[in-house]
Amino acid sequence: MTAPAARIAICGAGPVGLALAALLARRGVAPQRIRLIDAKPLELAMRDPRSIALSWGSRQILERVRAFPANHTPIQEIHVSRRGHFGRTMLSSTDHALPALGYVCRYGDLVNTLAMAVQSAGIVSLRPKRILSLDELPDSARLQLDDGSSLDAELVVQAEGGIFGEHKHDGRDGRDDRDGHETARDYRQCALVALVKSDRAPPGRAFERFTEQGPLALLPQEDGYALVWCLRPESAQQLLEASDQEFLRQLQQAFGNRVGHFHHAGPRFSYPLGLHTQDPSGARSVAIGNAAQILHPVAGQGLNLGLRDAEVLARMLAQSPENADPAALLQAYAKARRADRDLTIRVTDTLARIFANNASGQSMLGLSLGLMDVLPPLKRALARQMMFGRR
Repeated sequence: MTAPAARIAICGAGPVGLALAALLARRGVAPQRIRLIDAKPLELAMRDPRSIALSWGSRQILERVRAFPANHTPIQEIHVSRRGHFGRTMLSSTDHALPALGYVCRYGDLVNTLAMAVQSAGIVSLRPKRILSLDELPDSARLQLDDGSSLDAELVVQAEGGIFGEHKHDGRDGRDDRDGHETARDYRQCALVALVKSDRAPPGRAFERFTEQGPLALLPQEDGYALVWCLRPESAQQLLEASDQEFLRQLQQAFGNRVGHFHHAGPRFSYPLGLHTQDPSGARSVAIGNAAQILHPVAGQGLNLGLRDAEVLARMLAQSPENADPAALLQAYAKARRADRDLTIRVTDTLARIFANNASGQSMLGLSLGLMDVLPPLKRALARQMMFGRR
């Protein structure tokens, strides 16, 4: 059996896919012409406790569809330093006349608010349904679903998220594929994440602390911090297996005493880190968010870049007539996103590689941090890239 045709099928109902659906409806695309497909039940996604960082620019995007989570913690300052070495800088929202540089919230809370926006717009969600195949036909793209049904759409958006290692590539580290459209690089690091608490937490201040093994970020969340600690895989595994007391001791040693004494750690998880990018557009399909690029978390730009993808794609789809050539439209989208996407990928990849075993690069970064405080335009440019991307 074949389901009724749709104009746009969005594969993946994480924050980026949901945001795209809501933005399309807000811009006037008929909700009945949109289908949202995901393998995970909504209730399960809404219970996801992971912490995510949203930039000020992402808040603006989410507010356009009334989907900015009510439960959030603002980041008003970001203290950036290198552990035990010269060089530090402070980014502050007051320097930009803004209430915050960004916000920290729970993944499940963001999914909940976006799902309500999509539901209120009248968009049909097909879940839990897994996509088995995608075939680009002359006049449509056909999705085969795991319940035996199929869905024909004029255009398919791949918005399924994931982590490095879940996407298929040929394993050639740091190289493009034969067509020059795919890059995969294994940083040989893992991110260890947990919620931690300390006895002296400066309100609204986040920390990015560069250590010998990789960056260590503390993001203010509720009455503690969301920790993202990038480590060599063997070190991450050792800390996953350590007692809470031993874990907090090593965290204290790596971070220092800027937030006082660490006294509580929640459950710990880890995932591998790498870069995976691919050409986002095809003849009738386009990839956005983590489906197009998986980034290192060093600058916290992955989700924010994906939301900017969704905003631009929604605008271009809404402005194009339904009989427009899909391939030409998607090529125009790829061109429109190239500058922001390329710069964000390049900056993130450079920082990640510096801390993957490059002592001289780390020394240069320490000097650069010191220079930022005496070169305000450089600091402003960094902050604006983190908040808004390249415009």
